[in-house]
Amino acid sequence: MDSPLRIGSHELRSRLIVGTGKYPSLDVMARAHEASGADMVTVAIRRINLDDPSGKTLLDYLDRTRYAILPNTAGCTTAKDAVLTAHLARELLGTDLIKLEVIGDAQTLYPDTTETLTAAAELVADGFTVLPYVVDDPVACKKLEDIGCAAVMPLGAPIGSGLGLCNRYSIAIIKERAGVPVIVDAGVGTASDAALAMELGVDGVLMNTGIAAARDPVAMAQAMRLAVTAGRTAFLAGRMEKRLYAQASSAMTALIGS
Repeated sequence: MDSPLRIGSHELRSRLIVGTGKYPSLDVMARAHEASGADMVTVAIRRINLDDPSGKTLLDYLDRTRYAILPNTAGCTTAKDAVLTAHLARELLGTDLIKLEVIGDAQTLYPDTTETLTAAAELVADGFTVLPYVVDDPVACKKLEDIGCAAVMPLGAPIGSGLGLCNRYSIAIIKERAGVPVIVDAGVGTASDAALAMELGVDGVLMNTGIAAARDPVAMAQAMRLAVTAGRTAFLAGRMEKRLYAQASSAMTALIGS
């Protein structure tokens, strides 16, 4: 029996976290969220249009009784901007959760580790439950944990690339050393990527483009749900040892003796 995923004071049954961007329509987004089985949905606060003439925003299409909203600081390039965005998110949504993103490079969308550490320290001191997006660096992840982050979210590959896990060994080391949940964030392109991440023992996977940009986002959301569950179950089961040579699955003694 698996236990729920706990992030700070929050408890999740699903280990799949999904995003809200790049969907062909809000209706497709809602149906994909349903198919994913996710309990938590991340929203970019800086991209919510509060001046929509219809009076509706993205938040109006999310069932707050069903999903925990994880606001994120996407679009921020400095610690100062990220901290300000986090405070706006807390005022708007009434949540202590924040996915911290401080981008350092416009082409790769890699995070700025120095600015991320600075922002994380301030937000933790301000009472936030901080989930930082970070490079797949065991040293940076450990520093963020020591600061007091509730989880660490190393990238599997650049945001939106769909390349899968580019360095599974770094992810495995991060998980081995972490005392907080490790959630692979960014780069998952298909179900096998999600399953592989979970088989490494990570606690969850966050994805957006891999679902939203699929030809059939709803079907892909279901596939990702099954992949995360399968990968987690395989990790808990414990895979067989790899061997250089074959080993018969049935004993040959009885056949030889006869």
